[in-house]
Amino acid sequence: MTRGSSSRDLEVVGDLSITRLRERVAELEAEIGEEALGEFLAILDDETRGPESIRDSVSTLLMEVFRTHTSRVAFGLLYELNHHHLLQQVQARLRRFQARIEPHDVLQEVFFNVYRYPHRFNRAREDAFRVWTATIVRNTVLKCLRSMKRGGRTEVPFEDLTEQPEVRSLGPFSGVVERESAAHCHRVYLTYLQLYLRFYSMLSGRERRAIHLVEVEDLSYRDAAAELGIKLENLKMVIFRARRKIHRSMRRVFEGLPPDLRPARDPRADSTRVLGGELVQAPEGVEP
Repeated sequence: MTRGSSSRDLEVVGDLSITRLRERVAELEAEIGEEALGEFLAILDDETRGPESIRDSVSTLLMEVFRTHTSRVAFGLLYELNHHHLLQQVQARLRRFQARIEPHDVLQEVFFNVYRYPHRFNRAREDAFRVWTATIVRNTVLKCLRSMKRGGRTEVPFEDLTEQPEVRSLGPFSGVVERESAAHCHRVYLTYLQLYLRFYSMLSGRERRAIHLVEVEDLSYRDAAAELGIKLENLKMVIFRARRKIHRSMRRVFEGLPPDLRPARDPRADSTRVLGGELVQAPEGVEP
């Protein structure tokens, strides 16, 4: 350690001091090796860098580790370093559109997209993660705005549109290909819908009602929680578990395996009880 570095190590990057960040990064050595770990340490040892430069460079390397190794440690560090910064971006965009959307819900969707699409990440520049996530924030906010039911139109500034319509002419052959592709997509979509409805019907009454309120009636999480008489955090837990059950069972079907979702014992009753505003999972019913 160089002279004067002790005070620098107390600087905060995201939620972590540089000392703590160094310790957390060292946990990656078993996954990425000593040479790759050296790239991280070189950034942390560079005293000419400020906190933002460190966050940008380390985040880009962490995203590359997550892309190549699907590392939980790397993804957790990405969240700790960037969630405040990305939340501020989300809040700024929601204020711009005067949208009554819970910023933390949008932030959760942003990180879900980061988790789902690592193959789209390109670490060509040091601030690649910051630039990439800025695009994800913009697109996620626009998606949420489109899904809102509002009395009037939602005006989206031209510069915020993700892309312009592609103008092209179709020849006879390309038209046939597109019609066949569309028919195939329709068949696949119907298959997905049938499976979704099948496994949706196996959920407990409360889980079905929660999903219906949010996805069909398009209520906000807060309004749906009030409708069900439970806390907002508990509603999110119910919906998350219900979606996970459906997703797991559908995935197993497409992998040629039997689904792992059993129907609720009594479809007219819920498998959960509310005690003093808290959800209590009954011992019988659908397994989480």
